Amino acid sequence: MNESSPIRTDTARAYQPGETPVRHVGRRRFRPIRWLVILVLLAGAGAIGHRWYEARTTKGAEPATAQHTGGHGGRRGGADMPQAVGIAAVTTGDMPVILQGLGTVTPLATVTVKSQISGYLMAVKFREGQAVKAGDELAQIDSRPYEALLAQYQGQLARDQALLQNAKLDLQRYQTLNRQDSISKQNVDTQAALVKQNEGTIAADQALVDQQKLNIAYTHITSPVDGRVGLRQVDQGNYISAASTAIVVVTQLHPISVIFTLPEDDVARVMRQVRAGTKLAVRAYDRGDAHEIATGRLDTVDNQIDTTTGTVKLRALFDNADEELFPNQFVNAKLTVDTVREATLVPNASLLQGTPGTYVYLMDGDNKVTVRPIKTGETDGTNTVVASGLKPGDRVVTDGTDRLKDGAPVRITEGAAAAGDGKAVEAKPDGKGDVKPEAPADAADSQGTAEGGRRHRRRQAQ
Repeated sequence: MNESSPIRTDTARAYQPGETPVRHVGRRRFRPIRWLVILVLLAGAGAIGHRWYEARTTKGAEPATAQHTGGHGGRRGGADMPQAVGIAAVTTGDMPVILQGLGTVTPLATVTVKSQISGYLMAVKFREGQAVKAGDELAQIDSRPYEALLAQYQGQLARDQALLQNAKLDLQRYQTLNRQDSISKQNVDTQAALVKQNEGTIAADQALVDQQKLNIAYTHITSPVDGRVGLRQVDQGNYISAASTAIVVVTQLHPISVIFTLPEDDVARVMRQVRAGTKLAVRAYDRGDAHEIATGRLDTVDNQIDTTTGTVKLRALFDNADEELFPNQFVNAKLTVDTVREATLVPNASLLQGTPGTYVYLMDGDNKVTVRPIKTGETDGTNTVVASGLKPGDRVVTDGTDRLKDGAPVRITEGAAAAGDGKAVEAKPDGKGDVKPEAPADAADSQGTAEGGRRHRRRQAQ
C-alpha cells in the first residue's frame, strides 16, 4: 500500500463480508441541540446582567426619591407613596327632613265655557290670554228669537189673568146666590174649580215668561270664575248648539295647586304632622330639580292609597303671584315634614359603600387614614346626618378615596390645606412619579412654597 494512501494500515481493518459498515453520524445528529443550549445560556447571562444593572440604577435613585416621597417607592412610586387627598370636617347643624315626589301643577278650577242655548254667536268680547273676573262677559248670542217668544208668553199670561179675574167674579156671585138658596151648591163648586184651573194656567204662563227671560240672560255668556282665558274655540258668526260647542277655557291661576305623590311608607309621618295642625311647607322645583320655582303649603292628603303604585296623592297650594307655575307643568315637589336639630353632618362626597356597609376614611393624624363604619340618617343631597361613628370636628376624606385602604399614608392637597384663602393649587406629577404643586406666579410665592415643601418632607422623614 502506498504511503500517501488515505487509508492507514494502523487504523484500517479488514472488511468482513456480510457486515454492515458503521457510519459515525452521532455527532452531526446532536450538533443543533448543542447550539440551542448555548443560546439559552447566553440569554440567561444577559437577563442576569440586565437585572444587576437595574438594581444598581434603582439603588442609586432611591435616596433622591425618598426625599420627595418620604417612603421606599421605586421610580414609579410604590404602594407606600402617600396618596394626595382632600378632606372636610364633620360639623353640626339643623337638617330638614324632606320627602320628594313628582307632581303636576293642577288649577283649582278649569272651566270649559259652553253656551246653554242655541243660536248664532254675535260677538266675542274677550282677548285670548286675558285675565278675567267672575261675571265678566265673554260672548253674546243672538237674543231676538227668545225676545219674540217672551212677548208671546207675556200675551198668553195677560189673557189668562183676565180669564182668572172673570172666574173669580162669577164665583163671588154664585156664592151670594147660594146663600139665598137661589142656586145649587154644584154650580158654586164648579165655578170654584174653574178659578183654580185659571190660576194654574197663569202659573204655567208665568213659568214660560221666566224661562224666556232666563234664555235672554243666557245670550250673554259670562266667566264663572276668576282666571285666565285660553285660545278661542269658535269664531264669531258660527251657530252654537246648546251644551255642545265650547267657546273658550278659563283656568284659575291664583291660587294654584300641585298634586304630587309619596310612597305609602311616608304616609304615617305626614299624617302625624297634619293631625297636629302643623303647616307643612312644600317647595316646587323644575324638571331638572335645580331651580326652585315657588314655595307653598300642604293643603290636604287623599283618603286612600293607590294599590297599583303604592303611593298616595297630596295637594299643595301656592299663591302663584308671579305665575311661575303653569297648569299641567311637571315639577319636583319637596315636602318638609320635620327638622333634626343640632345633628352631626358629614359631606355626601365622603360616604362610601362596601363590606362594612356605609363607611368613611377618617384622618388619623395628618398623614394616615383609617376606615370608620358609620350609620347615617336623613340627607339633603349635600350633607347627611350621622347617627353614630363620627363626632363633630373629625376630618374625613372627600377626594382621592379610590386608591385608599385602611392605614394607608396620605398627603393633604395644597388646596385642602389652604382652604382658608379660597385658592386651590393643582397638583401635577413629575417625571419620577412624585406629585408636585404647580409653580407660583412670583418669586416670593415660589420661595415660600419650596420652604413649606422642605418642612413637610422633613416631618415625613422623621
